[in-house]
Amino acid sequence: KYLELKSTPAKTGQDWVYAHRPNATDVVIILAKTEDEILFLIEERPPIQAENRGKYTIGLAAGLVGDVRIGETIENAIKAELLEETGLIAEKIEIKARKVASSAGCTSETCTIAIAYIKDKTTVQNPINDDGVIVDRVWVKQSEVHSWLKEKEKNGYVLTAQALASLFYLYE
Repeated sequence: KYLELKSTPAKTGQDWVYAHRPNATDVVIILAKTEDEILFLIEERPPIQAENRGKYTIGLAAGLVGDVRIGETIENAIKAELLEETGLIAEKIEIKARKVASSAGCTSETCTIAIAYIKDKTTVQNPINDDGVIVDRVWVKQSEVHSWLKEKEKNGYVLTAQALASLFYLYE
């Protein structure tokens, strides 16, 4: 219902099989930050666990655009996913990149990366755990992000490509 395999001819003439989300028009990735901290989500992602890549992933608030809320805009999805997954409302949202592919040889999915500037870390609603996927939310001082991520990597955590790309856009 939410994911299908499709194929298209490759230059060699053989079929190239890839994953496609038939209901979503995009994915939003939201780096929530205060003046000096960044919010990371610790998640248990079944595909990563099934292949013994790691028990936990380090990601950011994120969600599909238009898969459940039909006709949703990217901007509305950013606000909705931030509120749902963190319980926070941003003072300002800045879209940094559009049409970012996480694995262009495997999926047609692209994402939009946004930074959500948080003035008040008080949650306005209880965040969801996304069917048990989100197991923790961790604020990390921006000056300590690199060492924190390296330490987590040593302990078997997997950093998502979307989180890494978002950190890149934080420093532009």
